[in-house]
Amino acid sequence: MRRLKKVPSVVASLFAVFCFPGGAVAQTIPSGAAIDAEVSKIMSRTHANGVAVAVVDQGKVGYVHAYGIRNAKGDPLTTDTVMYGASVTKAVFAYTVMQLVDQGKINLDTPIKDDLDKPLPSYGTDPVFPGKYGPYKDLADDPRWEMITPRMCLTHSTGFNNFWFIEPDQKLRIHFEPGTRFSYSGEGFILLQFVIEHGRKAQGLGLDVGDLTNATFDRLGMTRTSLVWRDAFAGNHADGWNDQGQPQDHDRRSKVRVAGSMDTTISDLPKFAAAVVRGDGLSAASRAEMIKRSLHLTTANQFPLFLPDLPVSEQRMDLYAGLGVVVFDGPQGHGFYKGGHDGQTANTMICIETSQRCVVILSNDVRFEAGFAELVRFILGDTGAPYDWEYGDHAGKS
Repeated sequence: MRRLKKVPSVVASLFAVFCFPGGAVAQTIPSGAAIDAEVSKIMSRTHANGVAVAVVDQGKVGYVHAYGIRNAKGDPLTTDTVMYGASVTKAVFAYTVMQLVDQGKINLDTPIKDDLDKPLPSYGTDPVFPGKYGPYKDLADDPRWEMITPRMCLTHSTGFNNFWFIEPDQKLRIHFEPGTRFSYSGEGFILLQFVIEHGRKAQGLGLDVGDLTNATFDRLGMTRTSLVWRDAFAGNHADGWNDQGQPQDHDRRSKVRVAGSMDTTISDLPKFAAAVVRGDGLSAASRAEMIKRSLHLTTANQFPLFLPDLPVSEQRMDLYAGLGVVVFDGPQGHGFYKGGHDGQTANTMICIETSQRCVVILSNDVRFEAGFAELVRFILGDTGAPYDWEYGDHAGKS
């Protein structure tokens, strides 16, 4: 289940003394045995049943290991067990969008109204396929939808709730002027998916997002990753456990939803992280755009939604939304990360630019989430990763 590439001692020594921005020293990546012991300790403390961990160093996937079980029957979790990717899907989608930017089919700062053949509210709900087009008719009396751009969709600044159906009246609405602030919104990502799939064919849109992402997965050798469930996954997939330790079935998603429908494995997803940290598959400009500071994050935590801004003196000045990721500047320099969570799933992908190092964690037991900050620090050292912002008081606690 484990693959651990040996690093020559001379190279390891050089990495141990190489100083990164801010004066911090990048620690040597711990041995596989040491990581095993640390994961075991955190699993015991959090009572988590299953977790999988991978490490990228110098832009190359090295350590890959799975621990525990994948279902209530006690079948082992392995490195090729299909696990739910949750909101890490958003980072994959942002990468896909930036490929379309490179092809001239999408402009990040052109309003989406210019990519559609008719006003967004006129699409409404398809009478044959209910819900196909989303609840855009609800925006008929709010012209602010015309301000929304792809960048706003990817930086969670559309003004939408996380999803339309959690509104009290289940109607889509805009809560603040688009582009002015961050509030986590899967609905914004779904809107951009809609634009790509139903936009003007004359400019190269009208594309299948599932096909676009599959092309990336194929290129990177991610053979057991998809934005929809495949029957071939059934032989080795992970069910999960909620915060009460109760077993939960794997949700076999039949439709591409870029806010979080991806299934993947701990052997596959680090290949994506490594590609992003190396800059593969995108122009230098698009890759830089994805991980640059786009929108300052000014709230105490990511959730609940629509939190007020902290006083300026209490805001973390290095914390920003990138495109599909959150970016920060810590003791080892610039980094980016994306989490994924639902009632039974806890995932994180964090990368440091200078060293091209990443840690990817997939857990089919949401309780392991309490150990993310501790495990990332153990493997990478102090990165400044803002897990306290993402998880609040739950960060690093069991």
